[in-house]
This record gives sequence, C-alpha cells and structure tokens, in this order.
Amino acid sequence: MMKDQPSHLKPIFGLIALSLLFVTVFLFGCSNSERASPPVERPSPPGEYADLENPLDANKSNREAGKEIYQTHCVSCHGEGGKGDGSAASSMDPKPSDLTSVVDSLSDAYLFWRVSEGGGMEPFNSGMKPWKSVLSEEERWQVILFIKTLGR
Repeated sequence: MMKDQPSHLKPIFGLIALSLLFVTVFLFGCSNSERASPPVERPSPPGEYADLENPLDANKSNREAGKEIYQTHCVSCHGEGGKGDGSAASSMDPKPSDLTSVVDSLSDAYLFWRVSEGGGMEPFNSGMKPWKSVLSEEERWQVILFIKTLGR
C-alpha cells in the first residue's frame, strides 16, 4: 500500500497530471485518424472535349463574371469557398467535390467537360447537373476561371 504524498507535493502532481492530459489531447487532436483516400482516377474527357483550352483571358472581368455564375448556380453544393460544403451537400451521395483540392490538377478540357455534361454518368454518378443547356459556352469558361481561384 502506498503512503499518502506530503501535502506540499499534491499541487505538483496535479499539475503534472493536467499537463500529461493536455499533451495527450493535443497529440490525439493533431493525429490524422482517417486514412488518406487513394487518388481518384479521373477519366479523360471524351473526343469533343479532349483538346479544349479556355479561350478567355484570365482577367478580373471574366473572373468576376464567373464568380457571379458560381454564386448563382454552384455555391449551394460546392460551398462559398469551393470545399464541397454547400447547404445542399449534406443530402448528396456522393458529396460534391472539394474544388480547392483538385482544381490545379485538372485541365481546362476536363473542367469544361464536367461543367458542361455534369456528373450523371459513369464513373461519377453524382447529382451535378449538366450546365450546357443553362449556361452559354462563355459563361462555362468564365466559371472555370473563377473556380481556378478557389483556395488561393
């Protein structure tokens, strides 16, 4: 049986215990308990989209026009900052993409294809609607210019 510690040491032991608890909580909070997702294999855009490049200048006017389009049509799913956390995102399966984490790795052709045709086809099977009948070609390129500014 252990003897009681002298009363002048009790605050020190309490401080040590509290410090250990804080360090444990801090380290646990900093660890990544989720495994990294494997890289998503993205198909190449089909023929009609394969070699497209954005014909618009990446100027302020085109990006601002793209921002307005994004605010009107995209923010409810992809969120204000493009993280896939819009107000409608929680009810979607699969969840909308976090544009900030992928946009730099995607070509203009790929982005134009996805904005134009949406995600209702294999392998995406998402709720993203096709925008080619809603947005003009210029508007789709403008929104892509804006999307490329997200997360920067």
